[in-house]
Amino acid sequence: MTDLPISFQIIFLFILLLISAFFSIAETSLMAISQHKIKHLEKKGHRSAKLAASLLKQTDKLLSVILICNNFSNAAAASLVTVISLQLFQNEENILLISTLSVTFLIVIFSEITPKVLAAAHSERLALACSFILYPLLKILYPLVIFVNFFVLSILKIFNIKLNFNEKHLITMDELKSVISTSTKSITNKNQSMLINFLDLESDSVDDVMIPHTNVESISLDISIEEIMKKLSTFHHDFIPVKENEHGPITGILSIRKLVKFINDHERLTHEKIKDVIDSPNFIASGTSLYKQIQSFQENKYKIGVVVNEHGDFMGIVSLEDILEEITGEFNHNLPSNETKIIEDQSGWIIEGSCPLKKVNKALGLNLSSKNARTMNGFILEYFEDIPETNTSFKIMNITFEIINAQNKSIKTLKIFK
Repeated sequence: MTDLPISFQIIFLFILLLISAFFSIAETSLMAISQHKIKHLEKKGHRSAKLAASLLKQTDKLLSVILICNNFSNAAAASLVTVISLQLFQNEENILLISTLSVTFLIVIFSEITPKVLAAAHSERLALACSFILYPLLKILYPLVIFVNFFVLSILKIFNIKLNFNEKHLITMDELKSVISTSTKSITNKNQSMLINFLDLESDSVDDVMIPHTNVESISLDISIEEIMKKLSTFHHDFIPVKENEHGPITGILSIRKLVKFINDHERLTHEKIKDVIDSPNFIASGTSLYKQIQSFQENKYKIGVVVNEHGDFMGIVSLEDILEEITGEFNHNLPSNETKIIEDQSGWIIEGSCPLKKVNKALGLNLSSKNARTMNGFILEYFEDIPETNTSFKIMNITFEIINAQNKSIKTLKIFK
């Protein structure tokens, strides 16, 4: 090296710094790139993504080849600076110290910090580009990498440190929600809300969205046809639960559409004809997750189910529409129910006792929680272990409540103050 002109040695020095900068970029970009993005590009057939994915499957070897080459280029650059200094200034200690500090500054600024900042900002593009060089380089230096890794893994084994690079690729449900909620540029607010609501289907159950049995509209077959038709004309749902008598269990589900043909054909409607178009009820166990239930609706080709508890008692009705509205938000504005359950005024919100606890939390930004209660009525009763009287005011979690109307063993309306 000393036989080369000084100018060539300086050029070679800068080449070494560039090589070091390349491996700094490769290290940071490959460690920062999203594994899910690589898998997506790999499925689309990108060769660079396939190479990057192959490298990241052997992270220990990848880091070894990067660090071996990076440290070798840095050491070579430091040695070359010493050689140049000796040629120019002989053995002056001050000059050697200055040259050492200078090359350290060059390495830190131009070969470490600047390349790594650049790689962190453009990890995808640079990681894919670096893979074309690192993949064959790993093949060439494989014996050296294995030799170095033997000592590294032996040291880790002595200290009982286990490596599991696959765990870092896993993502929890909460992390996935955070990714979606922070993707403001690529996902609209509406789509963010729908995706998060869809993920919540796994944790929410049919009890959260069902119409409670106390609010279920139904018809009894022991009343006259005129009374049945009068009740049907006031209903707001396409599927109606049917009972043999007013206080009996639900024995079937009636689709209003199936009755239309009798009206169109001007046939006289009778109890027998109604019985002919009644479908058997599909029973759903209380606590069934919404995700599992929407699969059941799809696989078994039905749109409404009867929720029962472990004793077989009727709990409520849940439909496919109810679950879809959990994802998309309410889309049937002809129904008078849900939109009137939360009414805002100057000092707070008037809420019906049957309003789901989850809906209140989402609408008001609260974090009310309960082990068993699904509605505001259940939440208040669980807290008091009794039925509070009308006009009773109290605080739960520093939130002021007031019972506006309590009757028939339940809270009809209450107020939450701002």
